[in-house]
Amino acid sequence: MDDPRLASMSPQELRSAMRTLGYRTQNDLANGIGVSRSAVSLWLEGKVGVPRPVAMLLRMLIAAQRRQF
Repeated sequence: MDDPRLASMSPQELRSAMRTLGYRTQNDLANGIGVSRSAVSLWLEGKVGVPRPVAMLLRMLIAAQRRQF
């Protein structure tokens, strides 16, 4: 269970992931991954933890993006 991809994600890491993946707004990210904008807002404010499957998805998307170049 020590796989870092399985860890939750801090609001700062989420913000960074959004930038890396080209999501400019909370709405862009919400639409991109199929969640509500209010969920993204709660994650960014740190009021609710980023669900592990979402954190894993974003990390996988970033890794895939980096492999293309």
